Amino acid sequence: MGTLILAVTSLLLYSVGTALQALSFRGRVHTNIAITTLIGMLALTAHGLLIAQTVHREGGFDFGFFQSSVLISWLIAFLLLALNLRKPVQSLFLGVYPLAALTIIMALITHSPSRLVPDDSYGMLSHIALSVTAYSLFTLAAIQAVLLYLQNRQLKHNYNSVLIRNLPPLQTMESLLFELVWAGVVMLVLAIVTGALFIDDLFAQDLAHKTLFSLLSLIVFIALLTGRYTKGWRGITASRWTLAGCALLMLAFYGSKFALELVFHRGG
Repeated sequence: MGTLILAVTSLLLYSVGTALQALSFRGRVHTNIAITTLIGMLALTAHGLLIAQTVHREGGFDFGFFQSSVLISWLIAFLLLALNLRKPVQSLFLGVYPLAALTIIMALITHSPSRLVPDDSYGMLSHIALSVTAYSLFTLAAIQAVLLYLQNRQLKHNYNSVLIRNLPPLQTMESLLFELVWAGVVMLVLAIVTGALFIDDLFAQDLAHKTLFSLLSLIVFIALLTGRYTKGWRGITASRWTLAGCALLMLAFYGSKFALELVFHRGG
């Protein structure tokens, strides 16, 4: 199936999923988990086939800026659909589906230098897989942190707002946030360890700044978890720390790749 057909199919399904969730959020329609899962799985299938054509190349995988974004957005949507089977995370679809659609559009209309990793570079591929999983979990945590922040603000001013009526209780929202942060920290630690094992020269491979910001973000997340269990950090404080850590991690990945590939046009 052609790349354009797969892209349009993915965009259409993500748009339908977003519209249904928005209407459900406003109480206009009622959707159940079966419908949400079906639309999501169809979108993921088309999205995954698109990745097979854009990321996988003969002899390796292209992890250029936009190709990586398409891959990460697929994993974010996949993780969210899996979480939706047992956690009240429906509200996150309003952020995740448009994000996935945006990465597909950008991959279609733009170009970045190739960053090819050979098929037999198992150590590097394992590092990339762990890194992508960590980025995906922390993206979900960032969206959850924004919702938690807004929920806390709304509870102080408008108890009957649309947001308050649709979101789970505050304690559940906080619990979900810290579960995502914990999972992300584990993946990030594993990614940093595998990077230390399989990356030969940080400076020669233009990875020193990425490693620095990744370590700084890890410190922020560990401080957040420590504050949670020693000082009872929650609510707006937890949201701010989460967003700060996620911002550092985005600088580590997207900031470095943007500068190297789109500003200095350096491939690999």
